[in-house]
Amino acid sequence: MNSRTSRRTAALAAALLIPAVTAVAAAGPAAAATPAVSCTSAKAGLAAKLQKDITGALAGRRSTVALGLYDRSTNTTCTLRATSAYDSASTVKVTVLATLLWDAKKHNRYLTSTEQSLTKAMITRSDNNATSTLWKQLGLTKIKGFLSAAGMTKTVPGAGGYWGLTQENVTDEQKLLKLITAKNSVLSDNSRAYILKLMGQVVSDQRWGTPAGAPSTVSVHVKNGWLQRSTHGWRVHSLGTFNGAGHDYMMSVLTQDNSTMGYGVTTIQNVAKVIHKDLVPTTSATAVYTPTSKPSEAFVAVPPQG
Repeated sequence: MNSRTSRRTAALAAALLIPAVTAVAAAGPAAAATPAVSCTSAKAGLAAKLQKDITGALAGRRSTVALGLYDRSTNTTCTLRATSAYDSASTVKVTVLATLLWDAKKHNRYLTSTEQSLTKAMITRSDNNATSTLWKQLGLTKIKGFLSAAGMTKTVPGAGGYWGLTQENVTDEQKLLKLITAKNSVLSDNSRAYILKLMGQVVSDQRWGTPAGAPSTVSVHVKNGWLQRSTHGWRVHSLGTFNGAGHDYMMSVLTQDNSTMGYGVTTIQNVAKVIHKDLVPTTSATAVYTPTSKPSEAFVAVPPQG
């Protein structure tokens, strides 16, 4: 491998921290029958339309999908498998950043220049080494402290430094996105703005998933995660918040039992496109990511960082 290729691989390396002994294998058997999507809304007819369209978008997909949608402007909520636990993959990086900012607020300090560099790499490029450094710096006590303050009671940090194996569910991820997008006592306004800024600067080849089909009239903030393990195939997740055109909404979509990363991306984007269309009926100007035969980033198994 030449130096240029090495640099490119290092720059693209994302995904998450996983045990090096984890085997790579194909996806497991087809997911069980999909439970019903549940939606409620203050806007007449919207809940039924979303329920029908999301169900249609998932028809025939072999992924096991959990999703959460919340739109403040119409008081609309949709859920599916909201309490099912999934390996977090790199979506936990938003929690790591929020924990760091929550702790800094408690100590009445700004992030250091080093912390700013690490957090930017962690969110915008999904850099694993930066995440491992921050995870070790924070420690489980502070991470659990933030989870408690945020009401994310079912999120369990990965043991032994394996942050990518943190157990999370849609309910808790939606709580996190709500904290990021509205004034609250857990995160300062500056902290929330900083998280949204970085999620809005994610590199182009990692802006797939929930942004698919988003109209040009809304701002897009995203963080994705992806991981292949010996059971349940690929986990492919996407967290997104969207603001504009009179709407303020957020989506968490967690999937597993995907045969490839691309299959999981397509599953998420099928759902995202109908949600954007139903909430903000307009011509989409956001490009839809087309999965290729190979992941767009390298996948690395990183040993525990101390």
